[in-house]
Amino acid sequence: MSGENITILTPAYNRAERLEKLYCSLKEQTLSGFVWLIVDDGSKDNTAELVKVWQEEGAVPIEYIHKENGGKHTALNLGITRIKSELTFIVDSDDYLPSDAIELIMNYHDKYREKKLENRLCGYSFLRYYSDGTVNTAYFPENEKIDTYLQVRINGGIGGDKAEVFYTEIIKKYPFPVFQGEKFLPEDVVWMQMSEKYNMVHINECVYYCDYLEGGLTKTGRRMKIKSPKGMCLRSKIYLNNEKVCLKVKIKMMLLYIIYGRTSGEKWISLYREVQCKGLYALSFLPGMALFVFWKLKYK
Repeated sequence: MSGENITILTPAYNRAERLEKLYCSLKEQTLSGFVWLIVDDGSKDNTAELVKVWQEEGAVPIEYIHKENGGKHTALNLGITRIKSELTFIVDSDDYLPSDAIELIMNYHDKYREKKLENRLCGYSFLRYYSDGTVNTAYFPENEKIDTYLQVRINGGIGGDKAEVFYTEIIKKYPFPVFQGEKFLPEDVVWMQMSEKYNMVHINECVYYCDYLEGGLTKTGRRMKIKSPKGMCLRSKIYLNNEKVCLKVKIKMMLLYIIYGRTSGEKWISLYREVQCKGLYALSFLPGMALFVFWKLKYK
């Protein structure tokens, strides 16, 4: 068994001071043979120089791509097109891995490799822990549960972030949509689309450590999302047009659909036509417009 079938994909933007922690954790992996692909999304710090030093050290095989700044999702798109390994593991630039992360992933992959087609698998979902050893949000209700991201995470009410490892051949089929001038798109836009066809194995094992930093995507919150209203509107529409999404989630997504749709300049009649649950749209229109006005004043 070896880790040659996995690429660790890291989009990075001005994170030179944090990347070293991830680099050190990769040097300590109990299973070698993986590739670390860094896609530099237009950093203005010394990321390129730092990565060059690490490449010369040769402790970890590193591939480096530099591109103009366009947002994490555009960096992921570019990186995924370059990956040739069987598995893709997305790891953010300000996070790091436990020493047995790659070994754990490959052990489970060996277990399920031959069951991929019969279970319609697109990959594996593992736990993220905070650096103090506590789990990010919650454990899965059943270890090694095989079901969709939608059923386990969304309808199951398990929020927050997990550590996803995808079959590269499948994630290549689902590029992140890109809207001109917008630099943010939640990853669940793609995860939800995959849920229409594919399951994941949900595993209660930690392969990822994270802490959310000031200035990171998670911490910048709503202001960042408001600056990318077309992408956020699309996200809501994907949820609303999926008949398997539970009502509680659809109510929330309908309000967001109206808010971000109006923020992007869409007319109310266009928004109405593009969703299947038109009754819910009608019921949510006035509350959604009230929130739209409130957010517009608060975040102008």
